[in-house]
Amino acid sequence: MPGLYLHIPFCKQACTYCDFHFSTSDKYRDDMVAALFAEMDLRQQELPPAPLQTLYFGGGTPSVFSDAQLIQIMEHARAVFGLESDAEITLEANPDDLSEARFKTLKAAGINRLSVGIQTFDEATLRLLNRAHSATQAHHCLHTIGQYFNNYSIDLMYGLPHLSMADWAKHIQQLIDAKTPHISCYALTVESKTVLHHQVVQEQVLLPSDEVTQQQFLYLSDTLRNAGYEHYEVSNFALPGKFSKHNTAYWQSKPYLGIGPSAHSFDGQIRSWNVSNNAKYMNAIQQKQLPIERETLSLNDRYNEYIMTGLRTQWGVQFHHIQQQFGNELATYFEKAAYKKQALGHLEHHGDQWRIPHQARFLSDGIAADLFQVND
Repeated sequence: MPGLYLHIPFCKQACTYCDFHFSTSDKYRDDMVAALFAEMDLRQQELPPAPLQTLYFGGGTPSVFSDAQLIQIMEHARAVFGLESDAEITLEANPDDLSEARFKTLKAAGINRLSVGIQTFDEATLRLLNRAHSATQAHHCLHTIGQYFNNYSIDLMYGLPHLSMADWAKHIQQLIDAKTPHISCYALTVESKTVLHHQVVQEQVLLPSDEVTQQQFLYLSDTLRNAGYEHYEVSNFALPGKFSKHNTAYWQSKPYLGIGPSAHSFDGQIRSWNVSNNAKYMNAIQQKQLPIERETLSLNDRYNEYIMTGLRTQWGVQFHHIQQQFGNELATYFEKAAYKKQALGHLEHHGDQWRIPHQARFLSDGIAADLFQVND
């Protein structure tokens, strides 16, 4: 299932919590489009010889690109790699870029799935996070998007300053009432070298306790599951048939190619990533050089990644897969550690399948890390 990720490294403004690679300058956008074309040409042989089944515009904020630029990029990807007629084509977007007219033009352009970064419906929190949209725009987007797209996702954040359980419940209910097909929810994390990190250190922003954040996560999961959503990955919920095909391929360790500055790729054995600098990226590509670093994963690395990504999903990991792909020694290591976690209520198994039970999913990353093999 080949997938293509396209990193669009531009935003209108910098959110206080964001440490992704982007630029707020609107210069050189056409030059960046040309560089994306050239990188696709240079890396044509890096995906299996089959048409793309998923194409994902991430960022940054891809919706700051014009429809014409997005169409040009899609058509070049189609020409270089091929594109299945029913391919999932996702565009990350913010509510301030999504008028009813824009919904129409994006759909006409061939985008068939939107991932919209609402994050919160609270105006004061949007300003605190330096989001570009308003609460009014968020509400308008939620109530109009379904008229144009039957496949879309809304992002919300929890663990936010001043977010009460009552307000969190209202945010979730709004998405349920709108019959939102896919919902992604993430806890606010404080990354070093961000404005938010400085604000927290200076005690200008106070964050909720871990206990409150966990309560918000559990309420989220219980409420959405009771409303008919599948909690198919720690941070992702979907109505039947509305999983993100592109992201599911990531979690299943399928090969994908990342194009653009800071974009990551994986071929099953080697991880690679582009330089996180727009000028360096474009200069290298213009010289027909790939500004890439690569890492060949060891057996233990591949085992650890399988455990990490698999245990984040509702499907968990398969013991026979561990035996077949990583050998009996790692399988024995996993089984011994897994039974210890089961005794703590952190894992459950049904036949060949091991997964994290609902009540422990907030701790998924830590549980998975305890099953890693760290000795080469």
